[in-house]
Amino acid sequence: MNQLEQLKSMTKVVADTGDVDAIKRYQPVDATTNPSLILKAATLPQYSTLLDKALEYGRQKSDLQSEQVRHVCDYLTVGIGKEIQGVVPGFISTEVDARLSFDTEATIAKARELIKLYEASGADTSRVLIKIASTWEGIKAAEILEKDGIRCNLTLLFNLAQAKACAEAGVYLISPFVGRILDWYKNSTGTEHYAPTEDPGVISVSEIYNYYKQHGYKTVVMGASFRNIDEIRQLAGCDCLTISPTLLDELEQSSEPLEQKLFSDNPASTLNKESLNETSFRWAMNESPMATEKLAEGIRNFAIDQGKLEALIAEQV
Repeated sequence: MNQLEQLKSMTKVVADTGDVDAIKRYQPVDATTNPSLILKAATLPQYSTLLDKALEYGRQKSDLQSEQVRHVCDYLTVGIGKEIQGVVPGFISTEVDARLSFDTEATIAKARELIKLYEASGADTSRVLIKIASTWEGIKAAEILEKDGIRCNLTLLFNLAQAKACAEAGVYLISPFVGRILDWYKNSTGTEHYAPTEDPGVISVSEIYNYYKQHGYKTVVMGASFRNIDEIRQLAGCDCLTISPTLLDELEQSSEPLEQKLFSDNPASTLNKESLNETSFRWAMNESPMATEKLAEGIRNFAIDQGKLEALIAEQV
């Protein structure tokens, strides 16, 4: 077996793309999107018909251009999600507007709006995950949504404090980032190369995974944001890994044996269980410059791409 096939035997593989053709090729179980991926997908020829339908939907919903654009973006995002859902057996993750990351009530409202659009499209809403940034406000929104039966994927997660808060909130799935953590350490320390076993992102996700398994949390850990396949190899055995088509192709081209690194029944953790309130959560974030900076940067970048998508739509509305 090639390394992609070996990885699939020990970890659920998720495609980090909105390109249906790539998803069909690599046959992941789940798929995930974000504003950056939706922006790219919106320019692909295979989505031109869907874009036309989205534009018509927006015009029917409102006479105000700003409202039309919002409705078109939501329709397009859900339409791409539904199409992807048709080619994966598992979940599709759809992201709430990053500009709502510090507003619990607005995040809840947007999540419910997206689920209603999925319902209206005939999609299977039991296979939809709502992606929310791992701010305190986002985690509290997810806690309420989970109780309402809307499963959530908490993204832009960079440290154990965020992971602990998500687990205590009963979040279905978290997406701890690997490559962006590595980026921060390279920039802040001047170290150009880290050995795979010393990669700070790999260490962070391994710590979170082992902590969850040690204390019996059901929240799924899905490593994300990879810079190279060595990071993926070091997390073999993790619940899920969401991987770009480029790195999926690299794994497919390698036939070297792949060793499982993480084990749910034998977690390498001795950390005490801890519940965080808002004060302790914010202090833990304050004590981690990396997590604070990367969370803020991630929200800004997703918001920028959401703005670009809206600008693209506004030209056609």
